Amino acid sequence: MKKTRYGMVGCGMMGQEHLRNIALLPEVEVAALYEPDGAMRQRSLALAPAARACESLEALLEQPDIDAWVITSPNHCHAGQLQAIARQRPLPVLLEKPACTSLEGLAALRGLPASFRSSVWTAMEYRYMPPIARLLAETRDASASGAPVMLSIREHRYPFLTKVGDWNRFARNTGGTLVEKCCHFFDLMRLVMQADPVRLFASGGQNHNHLDESYPQGRPDILDNAFVVLDFPGNRRAMLELCMFAEGSRYQEEICVVGPRGKIECQVPGPGRFWPAHLGPAPVARLTLSPREPAGPRQLEVPVDPALLAAGDHNGSTFYQHQRFLAVLQGRQPVEVSLTDGLKAVVIGLAAEQSARTGERIDLAAGPWSLDWPD
Repeated sequence: MKKTRYGMVGCGMMGQEHLRNIALLPEVEVAALYEPDGAMRQRSLALAPAARACESLEALLEQPDIDAWVITSPNHCHAGQLQAIARQRPLPVLLEKPACTSLEGLAALRGLPASFRSSVWTAMEYRYMPPIARLLAETRDASASGAPVMLSIREHRYPFLTKVGDWNRFARNTGGTLVEKCCHFFDLMRLVMQADPVRLFASGGQNHNHLDESYPQGRPDILDNAFVVLDFPGNRRAMLELCMFAEGSRYQEEICVVGPRGKIECQVPGPGRFWPAHLGPAPVARLTLSPREPAGPRQLEVPVDPALLAAGDHNGSTFYQHQRFLAVLQGRQPVEVSLTDGLKAVVIGLAAEQSARTGERIDLAAGPWSLDWPD
């Protein structure tokens, strides 16, 4: 069996999660990688022993017999690397979120040839967490809730982890917390509501995390808590509640969809490696269906394969995402999360950062923040 061969762009913490999950797919082989940090490169080669290490992105893009690229580099590198691939070697790409970190990057990526844009899959892993995938299926079915009217997403979690060069401590590199962390949630909102939001208001701050840290680049400036309220067409609304100093929580994400027929709730635990061992086994994800008639909630457990839990911090979603990306490469299905999906999530995140800084309500239906553009 001829294996599908990947070239990896960046192999830090998230890149190594991708490598562990790719290794679970017998039809795939990582053939080459580019990772400038020596320690990260050695760890990555241990996870992908068949891979050749390249000294530059240009050298990686010249490697023969590559079928697809996987970009898992720091956020601020994504737009430039994707442009380089489009110019030099426009093979299909799995692009880690966020697709870019600024409106300038957005304009550049929207300007890529349409034939290349259509083969870019934006890595929105949260869609593929089994409990969230079940919630999305129940929402699409609409028998439990009806068409969504209200959606709330709460993430109470641990602070940002330490990355190579501390790049994730600065909004200029990440796009800001509401881009870096929360583009996942804005993507889920668009998916559940089947529409783009028309306006938003955000309130956020840096109240606790990283205040005593200082680097040659300056002091960290990333938000550690926020509320974002979004209005959707049809007098519908969604809210995000983020707290990044709440790692003592039993569940990391709690999602609630309410429609005219009832309510669907989802509770997702954080990474098992952070669960206190003295408390026993880590929690199992739960889904609760609460119809209005006949009244009475029904609770379901949504367990995740332990092998997938061990391969990363995202409840198995990285594996399921790679399964589907491989199906795209094999011609068995289309891209499910387009570059446009990824870019719209970035716009919402950047607008939320702007609103949190200024106290302004942001109009997403017209003007510089408009989401009214074609796929």
